[in-house]
Amino acid sequence: MSNTHHPVWRSLLFVPANNPKFIEKAYTRGADGIILDLEDSVPEAELDVARAALRDAAASVSRNGADVLVRINNPDDQAAADIEAAVFPGVKALFLPKARDADHVRDISAQIAKCESAEGMAPGAVRLAPMIETADAYFKAVEIGRADPRNVAMNLGGEDFAMDVGMVPGADTLAMPKQHIIIAARAAGLMPMGLMGTVADFGDLDGIRLAAETARRFGIDGASCIHPSNVAILNAAFTPNPAEVDHAERAISAYAKATRTGSGAITVDGKMIDVPVVQRAEKLLARWRAIQARDAG
Repeated sequence: MSNTHHPVWRSLLFVPANNPKFIEKAYTRGADGIILDLEDSVPEAELDVARAALRDAAASVSRNGADVLVRINNPDDQAAADIEAAVFPGVKALFLPKARDADHVRDISAQIAKCESAEGMAPGAVRLAPMIETADAYFKAVEIGRADPRNVAMNLGGEDFAMDVGMVPGADTLAMPKQHIIIAARAAGLMPMGLMGTVADFGDLDGIRLAAETARRFGIDGASCIHPSNVAILNAAFTPNPAEVDHAERAISAYAKATRTGSGAITVDGKMIDVPVVQRAEKLLARWRAIQARDAG
């Protein structure tokens, strides 16, 4: 299990695991991943039915190549039943809401490992994405991120976190907590996920676009959404644009030429090019190539 190979998850569309109508259409939405949700969107009375339908649902939502993910519940008894139902070939990751601490993550990982073995899957085939949603977990974010090599991504659940700490969720109040989790995720070698601030109205497409573009500037790789209208916006916002790709290629080329000829400081488009700029350009191109490969199928 390694955190060095990250998937391309610009857009992750939540679909209630108990809603056949939404599941049937999910594969047409263009999302990089579909999160079959067993948590907030599924009443407890319907959990057993939703769990039993997961394998068929996974086959349906992945028809256009979307990765299949499952958000499990937090209570230990429900989580255990969710994991038993959700770990099978084709599921790429589980989202763990309200991750408590490193021990909690390792316990969940151990349960996944048992199910992988029972399914004949390779160890670590199913990744894990802890969600930081409480004040207590906030200060344990780095240890949660580093707790297990199965971990691949991490995010701050803005609404739940705001409720737990008594703040009104908004772009201003959540800016610092979100940035903290971005840095914690990077420190642990994980992908930071989410939008900056909070956009409670999924119909506010301009607001979603601004939040996503801001998120990318802060270092976030992708975000989840609850409505199909947001998918294309997220895909565009988290993809380097042609001007960025062009500048990155020219910066790398100019720096390589300067290194060969022993030149001093160089500029491209009036901006100084040094090692951090080149490294950032290389990362951008690697990200762009990974996106191109994914979109090509």
